[in-house]
Amino acid sequence: METYGKILLVAIPAFLVLVLLEMAYARRKEGTAMRTNDVISSLLSGVTNITKDVLGLSIVIYSYSWMVHHWALLHIHATWLTYVIAFIALDFSGYCVHRIQHEFNFFWNGHLVHHSSEEFNLACALRQSISGFANIFVIFLLPAALLGVPEKVIAIVAPLHLFAQFWYHTTFIKKMGFLEKVIVTPSLHRVHHAINPEYLDRNYSQIFIFWDRLFGTYQPELPDIPPVYGITRPVRTWNPVKINFQHLWLLVKDAWRTGSWKDRFRIWLMPTGWRPADVIEKYPVYKIEDVYHFKKYNPRLTNATKTWLWIQLAALLFFICFLFGNIAAIGAPGIFYYGLFIFLFVYALAELMDGNAHAWIWEALKAGCGLGILYHYGDWFLLKNSFSAGWLFVLSYLLLSVAITVALAKGNPSSVRVKGAPSNDHAAASPLQNLPGT
Repeated sequence: METYGKILLVAIPAFLVLVLLEMAYARRKEGTAMRTNDVISSLLSGVTNITKDVLGLSIVIYSYSWMVHHWALLHIHATWLTYVIAFIALDFSGYCVHRIQHEFNFFWNGHLVHHSSEEFNLACALRQSISGFANIFVIFLLPAALLGVPEKVIAIVAPLHLFAQFWYHTTFIKKMGFLEKVIVTPSLHRVHHAINPEYLDRNYSQIFIFWDRLFGTYQPELPDIPPVYGITRPVRTWNPVKINFQHLWLLVKDAWRTGSWKDRFRIWLMPTGWRPADVIEKYPVYKIEDVYHFKKYNPRLTNATKTWLWIQLAALLFFICFLFGNIAAIGAPGIFYYGLFIFLFVYALAELMDGNAHAWIWEALKAGCGLGILYHYGDWFLLKNSFSAGWLFVLSYLLLSVAITVALAKGNPSSVRVKGAPSNDHAAASPLQNLPGT
């Protein structure tokens, strides 16, 4: 946990710099501005994911370590070849898990957030799930466990394998020649994120594209069919916490509402998107039918609100980095108080982006949590060790944040939502609005 936190202290600034560089490149080179709401929503999703992981908020049913100790047929030493085997094993496991997440209703909930952006950029790579509390898919590392690949090798290779999937979330790198036949490239991953019928549920591979070629799920990007991004049942919110549980909540409601006991049991493992016939009729859910003519979710925000969002993001990154840099010293239960504060921070900020007039309530809850921490510890945990007046700085920030959020929430245009219809977009739909670079 502590080691992972220190790795993230390097990774977070690096990812943020790359996201900002892509935004600058988009504006300078192509004259297009990446949407502030979309980028910040992606970053907030990344924050919730890494916070959950660092705090260890998951249930370990069985682990790779357990499989190695109980099932290994061989015991090999950690050589360069061992790392290669581990990387390939992780990549095969990633393909299997990825495909299952796309093809079964229940498991789609744990992956939907990654596809929820209606844009395709480096920021959307950071949209990762917080809804998976038990990792049952470690079973796909069984081949490596049987070979006796040491657990320390997997522990080193796993984050490298994950971080290597960041770079190809971009529209600015075109096709890459012979590499298209070997690795996952931006072009091939654009296909994976697209909702065009020709592209849907293709290219599950994470590093090596030969898994898709081997199992029949390969699809190159076609020159006459530009990818359109998102999901066919759009989430219509910037709030990553809501997005993470939106599909699961629909499954629960559908299982309750259907009159068929058979459907109540089978809905969970039916193909993704499947709903009982009687529920579809009584409780329709908006779905994109024509991927070239739909309105992207984009509630209007004032320029003042957009500026405040970036200031808040900077504050959030300060609090996150302080947690990861001092996680061992803070210890339990302090880290869980801190985690609650972070999640309230994300929720409040996302509600403001959604144009929710009641966003200030969540901001007040966040401030209340922060004030409680200051009162309990007489400090912002260990901040006095680095900055004697740190607690006063945090106190001032919390109070100012509530005041500004109240003013902005009342001044922003409301996002009116009609059940079963797209959210108010304030932008004319056209066949071009969803194409890359427009």
